[in-house]
Amino acid sequence: MSNPSRRAFLQRLAQLGVAGIANPLAINLAAMGEAAAFNNPNGDYKALVCVFLYGGNDHGNTLIPYDALNYSRYQQIRPAIAVGQSSILPLLPTTAQTGLQWGTHPALTRLQALFHEQRVAWLQNVGTLIHPLTLDDYRNNRYAIPPRLFSHSDQQMFWQSQPTDRPVQGWGSAIGDLALAQNSQSIFTCITANGQATMLSGGQAAQYRISTDGAIPIWSAREGAWIYHTQSCANALRTLVTQSRYHWMEDEINKVTQRSLQAESMVSSALTGAPALNTVFNTTSNNLAAQLKVVARLISARASLGVKRQVFFVGMGGYDTHDNLLGQHNSLMAKLDDALGSFYQATVELGVAQQVTTFTASDFGRTLTSNGDGSDHGWGGHHLIMGGAVRGRELYGVTPEMGVNTAIDVGQGRWIPTTSVDQYAATLARWFGVSNSEMNLVVPNLVNFSQKDVGFMQTV
Repeated sequence: MSNPSRRAFLQRLAQLGVAGIANPLAINLAAMGEAAAFNNPNGDYKALVCVFLYGGNDHGNTLIPYDALNYSRYQQIRPAIAVGQSSILPLLPTTAQTGLQWGTHPALTRLQALFHEQRVAWLQNVGTLIHPLTLDDYRNNRYAIPPRLFSHSDQQMFWQSQPTDRPVQGWGSAIGDLALAQNSQSIFTCITANGQATMLSGGQAAQYRISTDGAIPIWSAREGAWIYHTQSCANALRTLVTQSRYHWMEDEINKVTQRSLQAESMVSSALTGAPALNTVFNTTSNNLAAQLKVVARLISARASLGVKRQVFFVGMGGYDTHDNLLGQHNSLMAKLDDALGSFYQATVELGVAQQVTTFTASDFGRTLTSNGDGSDHGWGGHHLIMGGAVRGRELYGVTPEMGVNTAIDVGQGRWIPTTSVDQYAATLARWFGVSNSEMNLVVPNLVNFSQKDVGFMQTV
């Protein structure tokens, strides 16, 4: 067992002890079995890809009421920022909608098609929660609520991490920790193409950062590098930053540098050896597409990288649409649609569509009411899940009442979420291979919710 896997194993044993699963006097065989319960009987490959929409996506113009009654209510609430009814793309789920019928933003053409091909599902009104809440609960402070609601940075962290008294760990990192033993090269378990990601922070499965071009090199310390017009200087530098040192802090820094150089060499070699993708990505004007393209290339090189389970993180900004919502959001939706459509097609080309699940997340939803030509910070919102293993062409969660001052409105059309991030994450984690006995390590607040699996993923 590798050191990271051993540490993760011991961590699970400790957590199980805290949970009361392990005997306080001796760890019995049953407890040891629980500590190594990650479910991958076939040794197959699976990947989760989080697409984070920074700024708080306007869900009101993402899923849009399509039936006459609810469209009229929607238009009355946001007269200056409503999408025209004739341009809405209708959604026709397998389970017929009663009452409110949804369509999607007119720019989401590829995602609408994938929905009807049963490759995309929508989860309604999901958001940050610690405990299920009614409006009365919220007004009377009966249960704890996420700290500093409607704050970008705080809600981004809450969406991506474990909101407990323990040190912050992203739930993607927690999933990665449990899957470490599946990968011969543990460094490639959690990968971000969008800089530092809270979702992949805090665990043994340390996040590996890449650029849209692939590995991020330490140029001056690479093999064959030149400094001051000579390789000998570069060789001397590489020795200085990688050799063993007497002081433990210096030694640890050099070990990290050495691992970084080795990882960069492995990634560069694997990507060079992987076949070229035929799927077209618009990388010139769409950074999200560029991020997803490099993710697809890394998935194509999975055998060379020695991985069976991976968690990826990508993101795009611009969703804080206080102004010019119609124009700005249209551009954002078009880029999202194009990037996700190409990425799904790439997974089909690579033969892994059934093994890769992509999902969206965001700081929060936004208000249904308008502040003029935009919307303000909200709470619950809608998100999509895409992949061959998704139970697509369905809408999951509780369909909200279209209006303000409803039973879930805390003000200006800010919805109390009816599905928690914990439930969302647990459904993804279970498909990925996390066992029920280990789910507390990923989403510790799941215990507060009766529904543990939202149902949008096919059973393993």
